[in-house]
Amino acid sequence: MSLLDAIHSPSDIRRLNDFQLKQLAAEIRTFLVENVARTGGHLGPNLGVVELTISIHRTFSSPLDSIVFDTGHQSYVHKILTGRKDFTLLRQEGGLSGYPSRYESDHDIVENSHATTALSWADGIARGFQLSGRKNHAVAVIGDGAMTGGMAWEALNNIAEDPQRPVVIILNDNGRSYAPTVGGIVRRLEPVRKLDAVRVNQSYEKLLGWGKKTLQSAGTPGHLAYETLHGIKRGMKDVLFDSGIFDSLGLKYIGPVNGHDFHELDEAMRMAKNFGGPVVVHVVTEKGRGYKPAEQNKDDHFHAVGKIHPETGLPIEPSRFGWTSVFADEITEIARKDPRVVGVTAAMLLPVGLGPMKEEFPDRVIDVGIAEQHAMTMCAGLAHSGYHPVLALYATFMNRAFDQLIMDVALHNEPVTICLDRAGITGDDGASHNGMWDLSIASMVPGLTVGVPRDGDQLRMLLRESVNLNGPSLLRYPKGSLPELIHAVRTENDVDVLFESNQSGEPHILAIGFGPLAHTMVAAAKNAKNKVTVIDPRWALPIAPTVIEMASRAQGVIIAEDGLLHGGLGMEISRALKCAEVDVPVSIHGVDKRFISHAKRQTIIETEGLDITALRRAIDDFNV
Repeated sequence: MSLLDAIHSPSDIRRLNDFQLKQLAAEIRTFLVENVARTGGHLGPNLGVVELTISIHRTFSSPLDSIVFDTGHQSYVHKILTGRKDFTLLRQEGGLSGYPSRYESDHDIVENSHATTALSWADGIARGFQLSGRKNHAVAVIGDGAMTGGMAWEALNNIAEDPQRPVVIILNDNGRSYAPTVGGIVRRLEPVRKLDAVRVNQSYEKLLGWGKKTLQSAGTPGHLAYETLHGIKRGMKDVLFDSGIFDSLGLKYIGPVNGHDFHELDEAMRMAKNFGGPVVVHVVTEKGRGYKPAEQNKDDHFHAVGKIHPETGLPIEPSRFGWTSVFADEITEIARKDPRVVGVTAAMLLPVGLGPMKEEFPDRVIDVGIAEQHAMTMCAGLAHSGYHPVLALYATFMNRAFDQLIMDVALHNEPVTICLDRAGITGDDGASHNGMWDLSIASMVPGLTVGVPRDGDQLRMLLRESVNLNGPSLLRYPKGSLPELIHAVRTENDVDVLFESNQSGEPHILAIGFGPLAHTMVAAAKNAKNKVTVIDPRWALPIAPTVIEMASRAQGVIIAEDGLLHGGLGMEISRALKCAEVDVPVSIHGVDKRFISHAKRQTIIETEGLDITALRRAIDDFNV
């Protein structure tokens, strides 16, 4: 029987000795590789926090002590230690979420969080403990990459104001978020890692031989000799390293700590727990540790993988040519011809497709770290200086820059192009990562031009057009492989007609499918009883006059969008029709206003009534 089989709750790991702890860590890494290889998921981050997570649960008493994981993609080990070892349906409907989930366990606090939020959660929880008289701790596990986000520093500022606030901040420092950490933070922390690995450890080893002899000659018992020498090592770190970032705020600093050494971790966790106020424990870890394919992958150390061969780390299914690849190719081509174009990313250089442009034009791609708010306003400044910034984000993360989009970019009509990858329903990553809010946000922004390409060719064309606009623009496209091209059967002014089963003047339904739903709408129209004209406005906002005019000739309008119904494109078209006094029934289909749990995209599409069958029925529901 393996040790892991006997672990059902955190209390089970508190009885293990040093040898057993190392064995358990090895078994957990084997478990992670074998299981994530079958389903896909965040492998590298979890391999890096095995010892750290074990030590946290050995020291603190979850759920009485609240453990908050920033972002949460590194919570697999936490799930295992809190009784959730069935990974067969990880990130699939009916299985474990890829992030913490309150539906799964009382040990999970923050569900599917975006980065940089954990310290604010911990501050609020700790204040609640203080107000209620509870003697518990709020423990926030945050990566060094997340410290590039402004919200983390807002929280630190507040945490530091009370020297008795029971917050333990565990800085999981592996030198990267998705990609290597950027900015002044990395310049401050990198020498610390080198200091610990080189100066302290080398000096300690030289001291060790002398110290043993000296202490033994003085008759010091073995266990006291060890404690004495370990204390000297801690003292050497304090002398050699000035933790100015945290000292300046008055926060107690412990570290740097080897994040793969149980003795150092357990000692640091005990000190933090017993300190009696806010503490920062600086833990140095290695992303992807213990799995050679991940360790040797310099791009992201297997941050997130699909299904892979566990022996080699090679993908079982080769990655298909997707939307991101089209963007990557086209933005690089545009940059070759237009020196005004500058790419901007928020810690997601490779996932959003700016890697090729960075290789060719290193000075014209900017990574701001996990700081979407800063990125948006910085782009406004770049545009004001005569450049055309292209800000590439995941759609779900643009939510954090809503104020800046309105007040800095749109209010000043700055020519900034925002490209939103993973827009609409993404599925596997669950509620926080579905990019379903962006169109509703965009529809509220005055002067914003919005494009929703239906295929790869349209993405290229809209991107080229967007960098020549004199005001702000937004393009959004989904996750995954590209659909087949749909060529327009004709173009009416600026609107593409994709399919029409009616003759000129014949009663028909006008059908609009935005983005990938254009394909679904064409397929539905081909099987419908009613006569149908399917169009793609290309530029979804502002509403083109041609759309209004075409709707005025129809007996009904049906609209499908891969985003929220409330405040979305369908409602904008409906409002525009009323303003133009076009009295025609409108049927709008989109995502209901609720948080959607993890499941396959197609499953969610069917649940939301956005599949071919549902749209065909909706077309035929019109009385024509």
